Amino acid sequence: MSETVMHEAVTEPDEVQALRADVYRLLARLLREAPDAELLTWLGDLEVEDEASPLAASWRELVEASRGSRPETLAREHFRHLVGVIQGDVIPYASWYRDGELMDQALVALRRDLKALGIERDEQTRDPEDHLAALCETMALLIEAGSPAEARFFMTHLAPWAPACLTDLAGVESAFYSGLGRLGRAFIDREEALLAREAAQEPVRLVEP
Repeated sequence: MSETVMHEAVTEPDEVQALRADVYRLLARLLREAPDAELLTWLGDLEVEDEASPLAASWRELVEASRGSRPETLAREHFRHLVGVIQGDVIPYASWYRDGELMDQALVALRRDLKALGIERDEQTRDPEDHLAALCETMALLIEAGSPAEARFFMTHLAPWAPACLTDLAGVESAFYSGLGRLGRAFIDREEALLAREAAQEPVRLVEP
């Protein structure tokens, strides 16, 4: 991702798509594990466009939180908020938010659609495919591939629950992870506004949980 969070109005279409994929990958990285010192430094050095949008404001908040954070502290906070001994403060799985149980119907439907799209689970990853990080990684893959299923996948497997999950994350005590929750929520809200109309016209049918 560029060291400047760019405004779409002055960004070429291909660059917009690349930036969207980069943001999905960044969200996935930060949801899956705590940032190391290199990533924290990179985040702290980001330059954010001076605009009043919720997305820009949330970028500035995360940048500021990154500058005041230490990797070892964030590792403990990541475990407390997103992992836990049994479960963290936030349980970032589609099945949990949509079905009230882990490994439930939302995961079954997702696996069918991933198989149809030719996307396989990384065997080195312990998390089920409906972890929010995995879904963000899938969106990055679909964007980079120019897949016609991108909008429908988002509306089927992310839009119904990701905003609530990220709002819950925004409510935790950690400045960094609450900032991550607000950034994720602002980004997903913008994505939904972008993709909802496209999904309504999309001929590709995905499985509803």
